[in-house]
Amino acid sequence: MSSSAYTSSLIPQSGLLSEPGRSAHYLEMNLKPDAGTVQICAALDRARQTLADVYIAVAFGGEAWQRLQPAWQPAQLQPFKELRGENGYTMPATQRDVFFWIHGEDQGEVMNAVLQVHDAMRDVAVTLLDLNGFKNREARDLTGFVDGTANPKGDKRLDAAVIPEGESGAGGSYVLSQKWRHHLQAFNQLSVHEQEQVIGRTKQDNIELEGDAMPPTSHVSRTDVKIDGVGQKIYRRSTPYGGAEEHGLYFLAFACNLRRISVQLERMLGNSGDGYSDHLMKYSTALTGAYWFMPSQSDLDAVLAQG
Repeated sequence: MSSSAYTSSLIPQSGLLSEPGRSAHYLEMNLKPDAGTVQICAALDRARQTLADVYIAVAFGGEAWQRLQPAWQPAQLQPFKELRGENGYTMPATQRDVFFWIHGEDQGEVMNAVLQVHDAMRDVAVTLLDLNGFKNREARDLTGFVDGTANPKGDKRLDAAVIPEGESGAGGSYVLSQKWRHHLQAFNQLSVHEQEQVIGRTKQDNIELEGDAMPPTSHVSRTDVKIDGVGQKIYRRSTPYGGAEEHGLYFLAFACNLRRISVQLERMLGNSGDGYSDHLMKYSTALTGAYWFMPSQSDLDAVLAQG
């Protein structure tokens, strides 16, 4: 679905396609059991008030969406459940209720928005993840490799990321968030060639390996998926995070259907029947995992009007 096909009711929330967003912040919250719908919606409306040069997007876990909008549910929305791989790898589940993705160019302005969101939500929700992310000039992960190279471009981003017209939740997105902790000491002990075998791209020039040079266990091989000849593209908006002791990648991906995400996770874990798992998981451990629904702007407005 190209952008020219969009009606006003199918417009995604602001910021979905706005790059690069050098500074980001992620808040994952659980709603308090005694908070009423009117109170929650009023708090969410205050939280997302526009600040200059900052995008504040909000998404919901399945239970929270049902709590606020019982009239309809995105067809594929479900809680993230722990995933276990054939080769011993796991992806934990830490499903929560509300997710705020706050990003912009200036870290100070992003922080002002974080404080606004937290102040608005403090009476109705408990913050369980509070994480700052960043991007460098070349959008390289802390491993030194460029991140998100395979992202679709132009209108293809909408085709990959946005639920199409005619489906429940059209104009919105299914979202995966995962906090990955990198083990850089071990990764950096590899030679550059060995690192490139793990990733599936050259480190300096960011060129995808080809033919026999591309291992079936590389991250690129495990996440470059086709089903019935159709590429299962997702739209990644991840950033590095952390400090001296703990650091890694907050993986954030948007998709038009949940299958596009789940098939990549299963292939990473080695559950696709070919016996291969993603060797990047030797050097990075998933600490969190949640599925969200980020509604279109009009669907979000309709929900928050209850406040």
